[in-house]
Amino acid sequence: MSPSPSPHRWLPPDDPLRQRLHDEAHARPAARLRMPALVLYVAVRHDGIERSAQWQHLKRLPGQDALPAEALEGQFLRLRLPGGTLRWERHTEFTRYTLVQALPAGTGLGTTDPPLMDSLIVERDWVGSIPGQVLVAIELAMMHADIATDDWLVPARQWFGGRPVAVSRMGRDGHSAVMTDFLLAGDGFERILVVAPPGTSETRAGRISQRLLEMETYRLMALLGLPAAKALLPEVAQAEQQLSALTARFEAREASDQTLLDELVQLAARLERATAEYAFRFDATQAYDTLMQQRLAELRETYLHGQQTLGEFLQRRQAPAVATVAAAAQRMASLATRVERASGLLRTRVDIATETQNQQLLARLAQGQALQLRLQTTVEGLSIAAISYYVVSLLLYGAKGAQAAGLPLNPEVAVGALLPLVVFGVWRSTRSIQARLARRDDIGAGRP
Repeated sequence: MSPSPSPHRWLPPDDPLRQRLHDEAHARPAARLRMPALVLYVAVRHDGIERSAQWQHLKRLPGQDALPAEALEGQFLRLRLPGGTLRWERHTEFTRYTLVQALPAGTGLGTTDPPLMDSLIVERDWVGSIPGQVLVAIELAMMHADIATDDWLVPARQWFGGRPVAVSRMGRDGHSAVMTDFLLAGDGFERILVVAPPGTSETRAGRISQRLLEMETYRLMALLGLPAAKALLPEVAQAEQQLSALTARFEAREASDQTLLDELVQLAARLERATAEYAFRFDATQAYDTLMQQRLAELRETYLHGQQTLGEFLQRRQAPAVATVAAAAQRMASLATRVERASGLLRTRVDIATETQNQQLLARLAQGQALQLRLQTTVEGLSIAAISYYVVSLLLYGAKGAQAAGLPLNPEVAVGALLPLVVFGVWRSTRSIQARLARRDDIGAGRP
């Protein structure tokens, strides 16, 4: 619990996230475990499982009828039960339930496949009805033994029924040892045995159990990307073949640019869908594998003569799976880059073709404008002639009227003498009108 704030503040106001970020270091306190002990560990994927369902399930534990729903608002909860404790931890993709109790009598070294589930402090039905889908289930037995010599190895192998196991000493000084067969037993649990000398502290035992359980959890969470990678690789191979065929058709100009572009867009859409579907899983695989490697390094394994260590066993099986996931992610990213590059080349060709068409269109427009200009010049000449004809006709009618009124005037001679002036005046008026219209257009277009 965080201390209450002092009534006399010497600091500026807190950032709204300060207390939450500060308390994150204490969100999951280190476990303390008294040996000999049995740790029953179950990690379930909680897709679609609300906290309320987990709260209702936890209330079924002995003495937890009054458990408030607010207790599950955080990410960690420790419950004290008659004869042991239960830790509840909710993560992004999974929830962990860790039950710690005393090691049942008659299940120590020298026994063969001891029935660890027969003496649980909780009902089996409670374990079987945990909300979610089980991903990890481990029975971790921690017991005392003298590990200064290798005499404990024979009864420890007998504890696993004589099956092949991986064995490691832990710590630079070999303070403890761990053994497991990495197999699922008939009850659905994987078994891990930790042996440490008497006097091992509760904090050390707690750290050992936590590292082993987290290592196995992160290992299996990392492997969730493997089925996705195997499902994606055939689709990626098909898309690569399709892109190769499209590129060949693009080079040979065997199809229209629009057809090729449509097919490339469809291929890019398929890749985007695959990226949205698988990218998170692939990134999570890398993150979980990194965490697994960290937990494995924290064990500080040392060899026992002639024995395969946990790290050797995991690396020979985990590394290829993680590499497969990384290869699928890399191929998908590389294919997306190639599709983008091919689309860019096709767009460039389309742009060049469009530019060529635009140039041809502009050339046709220029030819049309030149023809229009010549036609306009011809029309202007005809217009001047027509207007001059009408003006001369009016002048002729006027001159004839003046002659009829008694003026000594020859209409034809007078109009013939004025004809050049009439034509020049009509031409000058037409050019003046055109100049005024041109100036008005320049002003409307914002030209000086």
